[in-house]
Amino acid sequence: MRIHVLGICGTFMGGVAALARELGIDVEGSDANVYPPMSTQLEALGIALKSGYRAEHLQPPPDRVVVGNALSRGNPAIEYLLDAGLDYTSGPQWLGDAVLRGRSVLAVAGTHGKTTTSSLLAYLLDTAGLAPGFLIGGVPANFGVSARLGTGAPFVIEADEYDTAFFDKRSKFVHYRPRIAVLNNLEYDHADIFPDVAAIQRQFHHLVRTVPGHGRLIVNAEDARLAEVLAMGCWTPLETFGIEAGDWRARLIAADGSAFAVRRGDVTLGEVHWTLLGRHNVMNALAALAAAAAAGADPVDLLPALAGFGSVKRRMERIGERGGVRVYDDFAHHPTAIATTLAGLRARVGAARIVVALEPRSNSMRSGAHAAGLAPALADADAVVLLSRPELAWDTVPLIAALGGRGIAVSDVDALLAALVAQTRAGDHVVFMSNGGFEGAPRRFTARP
Repeated sequence: MRIHVLGICGTFMGGVAALARELGIDVEGSDANVYPPMSTQLEALGIALKSGYRAEHLQPPPDRVVVGNALSRGNPAIEYLLDAGLDYTSGPQWLGDAVLRGRSVLAVAGTHGKTTTSSLLAYLLDTAGLAPGFLIGGVPANFGVSARLGTGAPFVIEADEYDTAFFDKRSKFVHYRPRIAVLNNLEYDHADIFPDVAAIQRQFHHLVRTVPGHGRLIVNAEDARLAEVLAMGCWTPLETFGIEAGDWRARLIAADGSAFAVRRGDVTLGEVHWTLLGRHNVMNALAALAAAAAAGADPVDLLPALAGFGSVKRRMERIGERGGVRVYDDFAHHPTAIATTLAGLRARVGAARIVVALEPRSNSMRSGAHAAGLAPALADADAVVLLSRPELAWDTVPLIAALGGRGIAVSDVDALLAALVAQTRAGDHVVFMSNGGFEGAPRRFTARP
């Protein structure tokens, strides 16, 4: 069988392609731009890649086309496959049918923390000897790949609420049918497809409806919007986690979140000492521990293993140093994620200067849906350089004014790098925040003389 994956260089679709190849399927694919690191990973698996969405890339016809959600009507490849009557499906549907059926699926959903929590969960299950498969929207350092089939029963999937495909507007996660589902948090996002937070809550409740009565829901006890989702109906045993409330709790030993004690009910299980920072990552660890325990692992045995968790690429990844300035690359896409990430770094570095280079790149960021929340989110930054591209749909002047002299806006990456060079000095910490490639800005800055 030969399949063609449209949108193959996205992390999710690239993972779908890698899993199909591992199943012995002949895989090829195309994308608007074929670029590393996904392109090199896929080529190493023997997957042929084509740049651009052209009709001839689907000739001769593959047995099936797997369509990514970045493609819409009017795209030449989509129009051709419809006119030619080719067999097609979505990435989530293919995954549900070809990989997840018969597996014990653990799905991690939430506005924030999906990638880190999924990676933690896969790592903990692997440490417990359960040999899980996984598909994660990033590359966990402990595995070096974003997807694998695994040899055990569990399969960990990062469960995204974004829509499935141009022909299926349900959230991706309704295709996964998990036995254990983690609901990490819920905020307004994806302004291009959801009119309000209530619309997202309805999709999360669709996920809740798919978890069986013998399964488990692992839910953030501190999130009022998730409580509202559960109030719509819940048919599955529930465990909660949180620092201030929940069945699973943490007591911070270090203010930066690098050390904490874990409590389950009335019993203290032990302490965690690890490299990750921030209250949000402590919450991610609690969620992963609770889900791993629900899958049959002993959480007491797993606590020491967290010291060896290597996080995920582009999640506050320290990529180098330039003239005494430490440089980090972070996959920021929402004011809450920006705020919690910077708060964790501030707790670690104390009075040292934090300089943020921010690219508002997600659909919600570009539309201005989060504009009002950015200045408060950047409270822990001493200086901000905002990439305000000409096509940005909102006026950045109010944001710069709200930063009170701590921020400037520039129109291109070259100007951003020049501003960073001029502003930084030894001892500073520079955090690049974008959910895209940022034109290689983090490494370009690090490499500058």
